[in-house]
Formats: sequence, structure tokens, C-alpha cells
Amino acid sequence: MHADLLRRLLPPGAIDPNAELLGAEADAEGARLDAAQLAASALHDEADPRNTLALITDWERVAGLPDKCSAALATTLQERRAALVARIAGGGGASRAYFMGVAERLGYSVEIEEYRPFICGISQCGVQALNPAQMRFVWRVRLAGPRVTYFRCGESQVGTDPLLKITRAEDLECTFQRLKPAHTRLFVSYEGA
Repeated sequence: MHADLLRRLLPPGAIDPNAELLGAEADAEGARLDAAQLAASALHDEADPRNTLALITDWERVAGLPDKCSAALATTLQERRAALVARIAGGGGASRAYFMGVAERLGYSVEIEEYRPFICGISQCGVQALNPAQMRFVWRVRLAGPRVTYFRCGESQVGTDPLLKITRAEDLECTFQRLKPAHTRLFVSYEGA
């Protein structure tokens, strides 16, 4: 592509753009420019942490990864990208919606249950548990099962990533323990697996 452009840039007249030596030079320089354009296009993809491959270690360094929550767990390219996106996109908060968003960015679907103490005149017998006052500081995250990571074309690396990886959601547990309000207690339960 660039070889043709270089030939068109030659001054008209006495120079034959198809001469043997000149044509070979245009082809060689054009190939270099084609490679540079491909590298620039690839760099555009590397600028997005969801698609990065060659620059993932640089992205992780900038984001402070791997940390204690992802060091031993994010071993596949998909898991490393998920941890990276979760770190970059996570702003902060203490709401149920915030924690559900963190779980979603890590690749999990969760339910969050917040407990309340039993209050006479408000709570109903047989409906709410007879919880003590301290239960207002307890919450539970329910996961439908363990973390399952499938090998996916375009997201996984051949020869490096396994076809299937099944693990506990240790990255989610660690991340939630790190982000939860300090005065609360968190329990994680795996159900349906």
C-alpha cells in the first residue's frame, strides 16, 4: 500500500517509478511503513485494558497489580484483564449497587443480603429472624457457584491458558474484604454448586 504511495510521490518525467532498483527501494520502504501503520493500529487496541495483550504488564504496573487479592488468582489473560478493568473502573462506595458492580466487573453474578435486628412493633414474628442489634453490621454475599473460566478465542492465550479452570472466588472475597466498611462483617456463601 505505501509502496504505491511512494511511487506516486516521485517527480514526473525523467524518473521511471517502475525501474528495477527504484521499485525495489519503494517496495522495501513501503513494507516498513506498512509495518509501522500496523503497529500503530495495534497500539490503539492496547490503549484499552479490555483488549490489551502486549502492554498488559505495563497496565498492571500502573494499576498496582497484581495485589494480594489477585496475585495467585489472575493467571489467565482473561482473569488478568478482568482484575485490571475492575481496578481501573472501581471508584469507591459502600452501597449494595457498588459492590454488585465490583462483582460484575470481576465476572461474577452475586446477591447481597443485609441483615437487620428484630425490632418490636416493626418486625413480624415468623418473617424476620430474631437477630440481635449487632446484626445490622453483618452482610452476606451469595454466589451461584465457583469461578469458572473457559478458554475463549480472542481472549485466551494458546499454550498458556487451560481449556477450563474452576476455582473459588478468592479474588472476589479478598476484594470485598478490602473494600467493605471497616465496622461491618462479611460472609460469602456458595450456593447451587
